[in-house]
Amino acid sequence: MKTTTGQKIKIGVFTFIGLLVLVLAVFFIGNQKNLFSSTFNVYGTFKNVSGLQVGNNVRFAGINVGVVHAINIVTDSSVRVDLTLDNKVKKFIKKDAALSIGSDGLMGDKLVVIHAGGVTSTQTIEDGGQLSSIAPVDIDKIIVKLTRVIDNAESLTGGLSEIVAKVNNGKGSIGRLLNSDKLSKDLEGTVKQAKTTMANVHTTTTTLNTDLKAAQSNFLLKGFFRKKKKQAQKDSANKANAKDTKQ
Repeated sequence: MKTTTGQKIKIGVFTFIGLLVLVLAVFFIGNQKNLFSSTFNVYGTFKNVSGLQVGNNVRFAGINVGVVHAINIVTDSSVRVDLTLDNKVKKFIKKDAALSIGSDGLMGDKLVVIHAGGVTSTQTIEDGGQLSSIAPVDIDKIIVKLTRVIDNAESLTGGLSEIVAKVNNGKGSIGRLLNSDKLSKDLEGTVKQAKTTMANVHTTTTTLNTDLKAAQSNFLLKGFFRKKKKQAQKDSANKANAKDTKQ
């Protein structure tokens, strides 16, 4: 069966469209990864890259400006991360800029964030230069701590629930007090009796003060109270003189 001219044209059109889509995809991906633009390289070292992978984005001021070019272990406590950046942002990245590892959203891919410098240096970073790094947050440790907090909160909530249940059922001193009418009435009576006693004490004190003032005005006891007052003044003077002598 021979291929007709129309079929050949259709095959040619589909082939052309496929090649065009492929070229556009390569161009789009290359543009995203800065394959077709002028670039320069910088690097930083981390103790832990926290799941960062080659090809992840690099952001500066919230904008994608490059990609992670390579990740290599230097020592047992140091990992080198090489970045390929768009040459357009080179003039904005100073030598005192810093690198940190973040994530694209709460659960997104890891990425490298460039924090602007210019505080201690106004010189731009050179091609192949090193930037300081900020230690990434250890998510695993945070999750462990949150798990402990949740477990403790669960235990505390369970304990409080048991206590409230016992109180509602009249168990324990507080439960009996809150659920027993007799104890409540006895407590109320005790409070009233205490108030009455305090009122009586106040009345008695007022009466004693009145009687004492009246006794001081009595001509038979005036001499006694004068002697007490003079003796008190004399004792105060002796104490003051003794204190001055010690000093």
